Amino acid sequence: MDRLRQRADFIAVAGGLRISGPAFVLQGRRRDDEGPVRVGFTVTKKIGTATERNRIRRRMRELVKRADRSFMLPNSDYVLVGRRAALSRDFAVMLGDLRSALDRIARRSSKPD
Repeated sequence: MDRLRQRADFIAVAGGLRISGPAFVLQGRRRDDEGPVRVGFTVTKKIGTATERNRIRRRMRELVKRADRSFMLPNSDYVLVGRRAALSRDFAVMLGDLRSALDRIARRSSKPD
């Protein structure tokens, strides 16, 4: 699994599917290439101080590491947008939220238009 680092990639994913949760928003988009799953993380300055934003980002990175890869669609990009609730929400609950959001994105993207 690779990381998203280019602004253009984040903007492209923002145009895809979106699932909101209490601790984060998950955005997902299928790509046309055969590359690996890529994940990006972002937390806006409105959320809090740099220390708080970094803590949220670290928690989200750990969520993705522990999440089951089978929930992630191949050839897809995902972006987790952190929310303030990620600071205090129980990690196990957040992991369940992520699995649920990944499953919902997979179901929505497999529907014919």
